[in-house]
Amino acid sequence: MATRHFLTLLDLSPDELHYLIQRAITIKNRLRAQGPVYAPFTNRTLAMIFEKSSTRTRVSFETAMAHFGGHALFLSPRDTQLGRGEPIEDTARVLAEMVDIVMIRTFSHAGLETYAAASSVPVINALSDDYHPCQLLADVMTWTELRGSVRGRTAVWIGDGNNMCHSWINAARQFDFQLRVCCPEGYEPRQDILAAAGDRVTLLRDPAEAVAGADLVTTDVWASMGQEEEQAKREADFAGFQVSEALLDLAKPDVLFLHCLPAHRGEEISETLLDDPRAVVWQEAGNRLHAQKALIEFLLLGRVDH
Repeated sequence: MATRHFLTLLDLSPDELHYLIQRAITIKNRLRAQGPVYAPFTNRTLAMIFEKSSTRTRVSFETAMAHFGGHALFLSPRDTQLGRGEPIEDTARVLAEMVDIVMIRTFSHAGLETYAAASSVPVINALSDDYHPCQLLADVMTWTELRGSVRGRTAVWIGDGNNMCHSWINAARQFDFQLRVCCPEGYEPRQDILAAAGDRVTLLRDPAEAVAGADLVTTDVWASMGQEEEQAKREADFAGFQVSEALLDLAKPDVLFLHCLPAHRGEEISETLLDDPRAVVWQEAGNRLHAQKALIEFLLLGRVDH
């Protein structure tokens, strides 16, 4: 099989993404029933390059490889020649001689694309400034587990038009659901990403209007990594865009709330929202492990039928 990369959700077909969601659910159920006995990656290594800090991403990828009988190697700029100015392409070519697959959590999406273009082994985007596709696999998996097919449903994104928002837009295209993006003026998602989604995505300004009758509501912190100096301004600009229990009451009775975490209680969400039964963020976080197992398996082995 030719080398496949996963830099955005658009790198896989809708059919392949549907397969991944169903495969992740199968892997999760097998783990619960039998424990980690499926080990297809004995003596295989995942290189994990982190330029941004992480909890869920590191633990989920490292655990995934351990469960699969393989090894995960943590690399930070302090530990590698990347931090001393080695060209991205050179690092990509060197690691491809030694490891089987690479995941990168970084700032520049263009740098990630440069790395993947030079790599002869699969490269996974574990977060860039423009996209977070692995999180969307876990999000759609959670939504599917709890409510069945997401096709034709309505999701709402409230907050900054950031990397998570961009991946939700791509998800609406690939999984065929409607997405309402609700953000303050000046914080819209990238116009080219929005335009490519056509009529699957609607841009709104009023959170109450956005969530009316929705199946799912999601948000993210107002200031992402690297934007900490903008915190005070963003708090002012996003006043009125907090997701609360009262806001969820305007959606469908069986609405779900997702958050990629970490969450800032009292800012983008109310202090007690994560205690609400409609918030399924812990299941969502745990599903990072299973969705990424399915992704790694697919990139290295293709589709499996067991």
